[in-house]
Amino acid sequence: MVTGTLTGATLEVGQEVEVYPTGRRARVRGLQTHKHPIERARPVSRVATNLVGVEREALERGDVAGIPRQWRPTSVFEARIRPIRGLDHALSGRGAYKLYAGSAERDARIRFYGRGSVEGPEGAFARVRVSAPLVLDVHDRFVLREAGRRATVGGGAVIDVEPPVRPGPNPQRRLEARERAARDELPALLVAERGAVRTHDVQVLTGAAPARIEGAVRAGPWWVSEDLHHSVSDFVRAALERFHREHPLLAGADLSVARSAAVTALERAGGPAGAGPVDAVLDHLAESGTLVRTGSEVRLASHRVALEDRKEEVERLVEVVVQREPTPPSIAVLQSEGFSREVVEAAARAGLLVRISPELVLSPAFVERARNTIEECATQGITVSTFRKLMGTSRKYALPLLEWFDQHGVTRRDGDLRVLRGSS
Repeated sequence: MVTGTLTGATLEVGQEVEVYPTGRRARVRGLQTHKHPIERARPVSRVATNLVGVEREALERGDVAGIPRQWRPTSVFEARIRPIRGLDHALSGRGAYKLYAGSAERDARIRFYGRGSVEGPEGAFARVRVSAPLVLDVHDRFVLREAGRRATVGGGAVIDVEPPVRPGPNPQRRLEARERAARDELPALLVAERGAVRTHDVQVLTGAAPARIEGAVRAGPWWVSEDLHHSVSDFVRAALERFHREHPLLAGADLSVARSAAVTALERAGGPAGAGPVDAVLDHLAESGTLVRTGSEVRLASHRVALEDRKEEVERLVEVVVQREPTPPSIAVLQSEGFSREVVEAAARAGLLVRISPELVLSPAFVERARNTIEECATQGITVSTFRKLMGTSRKYALPLLEWFDQHGVTRRDGDLRVLRGSS
């Protein structure tokens, strides 16, 4: 049986809880308040909890039982610290302190912003580093005692439970805004500070889970500031516009083109690194109709392949393929004869040619003739050799064409034979 003060949410018999900061999971077997059994405990009250799944010896004073993943223990936080009235010396960043928050006790080191020490009732903003992780919430109070003399010298209120690695050029301004904010205003401040924040992190770091955040865009599992979203969108749009100008016959660019542009925008804006916010914004742009993603390709929704600009070249390409069937040149040979790969791929996408393998294209008429041949002869099955002879071509073309028919549901392979789908 463990005891403590219940704050935040209700606690029920049978509920799964997480013990912070260790991360152990347990189940509530029983609850008592003032030695009376209850089924549900509500904040704020003193509660005795019987936990199953964790030994009492594994629990320490200051541990917290709460809803799984709702909290994130921290070893570094920012706060406003005030010395007690009548203190005969200033609080110094060189001092060693004991910090008391709830029932937890930790050794603490303090770095005061803007000065090396602080005195006076207004106190100062500071970064506090404790010896072991604590579960803290914004606005939580704590007490400071000097480690040597064991004398209480000050106290404070938590402002940011997970501050940036570097305080920045003006941490006072950032912390003043947070200090003045109500809890429901904290998500907007958090997103504005970081540029992009995971939805789960917003709840963990602010204690709020809003359906809407002022000045932010919901992009999948992320909240992204409107300014950062606009910046990333502009960079991606400009990169794809440039790609479409340089490669008008390609349906789209490799996804890496858009990702690279998004990463550049994030870096310039000081946003978070990593694939998470990049993919979230790209997905949001696709959902909003700005981009079209197909497999590993991406294009602007407004882009259309400009075959008309290369009409003569496309017509000449198709003519060359048709004239040399049933053994037309490979794409590599077509390139050596002056046709660009972009023209070949554009003709295939437009249906003027059929791409049966990475290196082979055929005319739609030849493919249709091959299909008719199969339908006439493959009821009982047809071999590659027979198909090759009937089409007057070589194995180099017959085999990939039959495999293409397999992939498109016309035939299925049965040993050395190809038979029509649906035939016994």
